[in-house]
Amino acid sequence: MERELGAAGPARALEPLRHLREALRTALSRIREGESRESSETFAQQRFWDTLGQTFKATSQEATKLSLAFSRPPLPSAEDCQKLSEGVQNAVLAAATVYYWLPKGQGTTLRKMVRDATAEVVEGMIQLTDVILRTPLQSLSQEQLISTGSIWEACEQISHLPQDNQAAVLSAMAGYLGVVRDAVEEMEQAQGEDQDPYSDIMEDEELGSRGNRDTYWSEADRKLLGPCMGLMKASKACLKKLLGAVKVHGKADTPEQVAQLDDLADITNEISPSVDELALSMYPPMNQLAVRLNAAKLASVLKKVLEITKASHVCPPSEEGWVQFLTGAVDHNMDKIKDFTQSEL
Repeated sequence: MERELGAAGPARALEPLRHLREALRTALSRIREGESRESSETFAQQRFWDTLGQTFKATSQEATKLSLAFSRPPLPSAEDCQKLSEGVQNAVLAAATVYYWLPKGQGTTLRKMVRDATAEVVEGMIQLTDVILRTPLQSLSQEQLISTGSIWEACEQISHLPQDNQAAVLSAMAGYLGVVRDAVEEMEQAQGEDQDPYSDIMEDEELGSRGNRDTYWSEADRKLLGPCMGLMKASKACLKKLLGAVKVHGKADTPEQVAQLDDLADITNEISPSVDELALSMYPPMNQLAVRLNAAKLASVLKKVLEITKASHVCPPSEEGWVQFLTGAVDHNMDKIKDFTQSEL
């Protein structure tokens, strides 16, 4: 039930909020789909970040004003509601406009992070207007407090965003490494649990007979686990080494360097889903052919990562050793997996 139910006066007073909600939804879809405004002017990085920070701060303040105005009876007048709605809309549109200043040439990885941060603020504002229109007027609801707090948090994020494409790619890769590290640890733990990877989630009664082969690895399965773990560990090592190389050698000064960093971010983004698919297929009952196919997919992604790394500016001669070593490790483990699963073909 929306707050506007009841007298015609309150309904009219809240009309600007409904218009605001629609305007915010339109702004959000434009942010998600819109292109940057290409300009021949030199991109002024510091000016961009300062202005974006100011617009996010203004948006946070407008959210606070709007929330306070609807925190207790009586409802704001139609005129006040109109002013509040305009304040929010102007602040959000200003933030979106500044986001469009960021040219593609600064890097697609960086641009995506700024776009996501801007979209999160607008989504929060849409949620707040929804809550205000929906919740009873009596007092400030828990839901309204949470919505307002989430906007403050989203606006605060701007100060933590990476400010160039090298920092953006480092941030993205660190996230991928965290996911892969967790997958490796989980699989190591499963293999160490007294032959039964499901022991922590299933009780004896649920399993029925403890001899149920569907919950155990056979001897042949266990042989195959070794090189599969080798591939998963190579994935972790690859991301860790590449992260170090981007940190030390990565630059975002020329279009070529920016594009190479984006290519590395795009291809490394494929590692963790491929690791997850392989890990899932490794649990009993194991279909060895599925394991082989998933291992081949991961090996292919890793080889591509290593090739793109070797051809980029983050791989001077001092970094070539680990690229070569990991290329050999991927081939070695994949050969073993093929040998162990030959009979399945």
